[in-house]
Amino acid sequence: MAELIQIDTNKKKNVYWPLFLIPIAVVIYIFLEDGANFLVDKVFRLEKGEHLTEAVRFFIYDTPKVLLLLTVIVFAVGIIRSYFSPEKTRKALEGKPLFIGNILASLLGIVTPFCTCSAIPLFIGFVESGIPLGVTFSYLIAAPMINEVAVVLLFGLFGWKTALLYVATGLAIAITAGWIIGRLKLERFVEPWVCEIKTGKFQMHEEKKTFADRIQAGYIAVVDIVSKVWIYIVAGIAVGAAVHGYVPENFMASIMGKDAWWSVPIAVLIGVPLYSNAAGMIPIVQALLGKGAALGTALAFMMSVIGLSLPEMIILRKVIKLPLIVIFIGIVTFGIIIVGYLFNTIF
Repeated sequence: MAELIQIDTNKKKNVYWPLFLIPIAVVIYIFLEDGANFLVDKVFRLEKGEHLTEAVRFFIYDTPKVLLLLTVIVFAVGIIRSYFSPEKTRKALEGKPLFIGNILASLLGIVTPFCTCSAIPLFIGFVESGIPLGVTFSYLIAAPMINEVAVVLLFGLFGWKTALLYVATGLAIAITAGWIIGRLKLERFVEPWVCEIKTGKFQMHEEKKTFADRIQAGYIAVVDIVSKVWIYIVAGIAVGAAVHGYVPENFMASIMGKDAWWSVPIAVLIGVPLYSNAAGMIPIVQALLGKGAALGTALAFMMSVIGLSLPEMIILRKVIKLPLIVIFIGIVTFGIIIVGYLFNTIF
C-alpha cells in the first residue's frame, strides 16, 4: 500500500515539470535575435544585405520565436480551458436573452475548445438546449477566429495594441453577426433531424480535476495543437521569408496599400474560399506588411481565411441548409471588410 502511495506521489510530482521549462523558454526568447544573427553572420558567413541572407535571417529568427510563443501560451490557455467544457459552456448559455447571449457566447468562444470536427455536436447541443440560433453562431464565429494561436502570434509579431484591437473587432463581428442572424429568425433553415435529437444524448459526465490534472491538460494541449500546426508555421514563415528577402520594398503598397480602396474587399473575397489557420497565415501577413501592405487589408485577408474556412462550411451543411450558410458567410464577410477599413484608418 505504501509503495502505491509513493508511486502516485511521484506521478504527481512529474506532472509539474512543464512549469520549470517556462523560465528556460523565456531566456531563449530574450537571446533569440542575437543567436539568429550569430548563425547567419558568423556560422553561415552570409553576406549582409543580400536577398538570400535576409530571407535566411528571417526564417531562423521567426521560426523558434513563433514556436516558443505558441508553446508557452497554448500551455497556459490549456490550463484555463480545463475549467471549461462543452457541457459547461452549453449550460452557461442556456436561458440567456439574445444580445446578452451573443456577448457571452463570443467571450466563451475565445477560451473554450473548438475545432472544425466539433462544429456539429456543439451546434446540435446548443440548439437542442434551447440556445437561440444567433447565440450559437456567435460562438461558432468567435471560437476559430479569436483563438489563442491568433492572439499570441499577433502579440509576438505586432505588439499588444494590434492583438487587442484584433480581439475587439473579432468579438464585434461575432456578436453582431450572431445578433443579426438571431433577429432574422432563420430557424427554418436548420435541418429537421437536428430538432428530433434529444439533448440528453450530448450531456457528458464531468469529473473533478486537481491542479495537477490541469497542468496535464496544458501539456496535452501543447502536444495536440503544436503537433498539428507546426508544419503550417514553418510553411508560413518560409513563404514570409521569401517575401521578406526577395520582394522589393513597398511593392505591395500598390496592391494591398491604403490608397488602393478596393484592396480590402478583394482580399476578403479571395480569402473566403481558401483554408488555412492563424499559425500559417500570420507569418505571411508579417512579411506582406514589411513590403508595404496595409495592416487592415492583410488582417482582413487573414480573418476571412481562418474565420470562414471551407471545411467548416461543408461540415455545417450537414446540420443547416444552404440559404443559412450563404447568409452567414455574407454577414461575416461584410463585417470583416468593415474591420479591414477600420484598421487601415487607425494605423
